[in-house]
Amino acid sequence: MIKNYKVSVMVEPFYLEDHSDPMEDSYLWAYKVKIKNHGCEKVKLISRHWKIFDSNGNFKEVKGMGVVGEQPTIEPGDEFEYTSGTPLKTSSGMMHGSYQMQSYDGKEFEVTIPAFSLDIPNKQNKLN
Repeated sequence: MIKNYKVSVMVEPFYLEDHSDPMEDSYLWAYKVKIKNHGCEKVKLISRHWKIFDSNGNFKEVKGMGVVGEQPTIEPGDEFEYTSGTPLKTSSGMMHGSYQMQSYDGKEFEVTIPAFSLDIPNKQNKLN
């Protein structure tokens, strides 16, 4: 029997102007992530895999266990929220990725983190 694990991910990025230095090509974003368990059993976040792109096409991957030092268990109907960040050498970029999750009965499954853009508010962006 294949179970349908219902986990959603929402991400809200924001530019950290006070921690950025455009003269040094140093731009920092934070992002708030909400992971909600819409299913009928608890799930555990095992690991993360991010793909991060800047506007020059440079790419980096970030893989690791858990998020912000935790491997949270999310009960049915509950959500887990955390904030993290990433630096870029350009004034815009994008991110997407996935979480490896585990169900209560030990089955692993992947949850997609939808793509989102990293853009400075009120700035005209140049598309390549």
